[in-house]
Amino acid sequence: MSVDDRPIAGTTLPPPRHETTCPPHEPDPDLPRAAARLIDGLTEHPWGRTSPSVYETGRLVTLAPWLSGHERRVSYLLERQRPDGMWGAPEPGYALVPTLSATEALLKVITREGGVDGAGRDRLARAAALALGAAAARLCGPSAPAFALPDLPAIELITPALLEGINASLDRLRDAPVPGLGAWAGRRLDPPPGMDGTKLGLVRALLVSGAPAPQKLMHALEVAGPAAAGLPHARPEPTGTIGASPAATAAWLGAETPPEPGDPARWFLETVVARHGGPVPCGIPLTVFERGWVLAWLARAGVPLTVPPELVLSLTAPLGPAGTAAAAGLPSDADTTAGALYALALLDAPCRPDSLLPYETATHFCTWQGEDGASITTNAHVLEAFGQYLATMRNRVGAASAERYAAAAAKAASWLCEQQRKDGGWEDRWHASPYYATACAAIALAAFGGERSAAAVAAARRWVLATQRADGSWGRWEGTAEETAYAVQLLLLTGSGSDAAAAAAAARARPHLLRGLTSADEQADEEPALWHDKDLYRPGAIVRAGIVAALHLGRGSGVFR
Repeated sequence: MSVDDRPIAGTTLPPPRHETTCPPHEPDPDLPRAAARLIDGLTEHPWGRTSPSVYETGRLVTLAPWLSGHERRVSYLLERQRPDGMWGAPEPGYALVPTLSATEALLKVITREGGVDGAGRDRLARAAALALGAAAARLCGPSAPAFALPDLPAIELITPALLEGINASLDRLRDAPVPGLGAWAGRRLDPPPGMDGTKLGLVRALLVSGAPAPQKLMHALEVAGPAAAGLPHARPEPTGTIGASPAATAAWLGAETPPEPGDPARWFLETVVARHGGPVPCGIPLTVFERGWVLAWLARAGVPLTVPPELVLSLTAPLGPAGTAAAAGLPSDADTTAGALYALALLDAPCRPDSLLPYETATHFCTWQGEDGASITTNAHVLEAFGQYLATMRNRVGAASAERYAAAAAKAASWLCEQQRKDGGWEDRWHASPYYATACAAIALAAFGGERSAAAVAAARRWVLATQRADGSWGRWEGTAEETAYAVQLLLLTGSGSDAAAAAAAARARPHLLRGLTSADEQADEEPALWHDKDLYRPGAIVRAGIVAALHLGRGSGVFR
């Protein structure tokens, strides 16, 4: 039966069948209801739910002071500053971009004509001076200690662009001194060791030349400086965005005065800032990305759910020869495409996965054409997309197509096994935590990698068991419900019910998973942001879907009873 022959009514999935032998525990929350709220939220918030970003919020402070919520954005930056003067995650590499963005924004507010004065200026000056000292000592220039740069999109462009803005404000302080910042007047911050502005200069020259720029560059158009304003070959999407980015959109608008009230780009910004009262996320909308992974993770775990037909259609409609993008304003990519295809196959609405084939290389699948580096999780998701399509369609796929898809899946599986660390884990360019990458790879390999992947899956299980924290959680910087959910899903989806060590480890994790459901707001950011964009972000609905899935697996297997 083809996809077009399937009924369009809402798709209902039954709960999985498991036998339970463990002693009873405190009952779990109403997980089907939690899942239903998540699915309702997909239509109530069609642009997606994601945490604010210090980096992106700082860019709006600089680029659009006329925009609603400006004072709240400035306050947000002050509130998020760490005692050591920096912003962001504990590691210097992850602190670099948010720290420089917030510092540049505060200096811009201080030095802007007609800016703040009195007590407000003094507070901003203290925060900026603390930040400059921390950046000079730990992040920038030849005297800063060496540190690894995370694989964040456009970090090699964003960093020199921010330093350019900071140094311009420090130059202005020579002509208009500000109490508390006199020691910094005329000084400069240099790039971190090993980084310069060469690539930024090339990108700016490309934009000034009028030649079409890669679509993925539009997501960070703000790095272009004045050349971004009104860039001729950039036009707002129907949502009003440029590059699915508030900062890129503000840079394209270009002026520090408000555009016309009916301007679609302005109203994109006004809509986004209203979500958090001023602060903004890096990437929005993220419609297809959020919907694909929320539905896939819930369905894979067997959580009972009813999916409205419009959500199924929202995943099929954008699929083209090159797949789909996470949302309007971004280029199509293999990761989002694989996520949408995997979710559709799990929902018994499979679409042919041919749109993934353009991303195939000689050894693996790239996230997009011309990608620098490679992604573990993209290849894990590609493996799931091909594998689940074949499993769902069974004998309804032609022999030639079945052979082609099986070969593609085998290539992804083989490459994943080759990339595994010696300790059994994986790490990836789209997430700060190895628990996300390891769960994605091991679960995909266990389901669709065949016997040749068994050793890799077993090594991943050993690594997860060996790295559980004393309190029962898992996490890179601290124990989090998100990372704990990945570890629990890995243990319960890749092994047998007779594995006593895995069952005991998962049972110890249950309180941490329950704490992940205590907030009624999926956008709440009490836990660290771990997902890679220009800054770290937390896609709240996706994270919550992972937690609900882990709890359901634990209850269904008897581990949590």
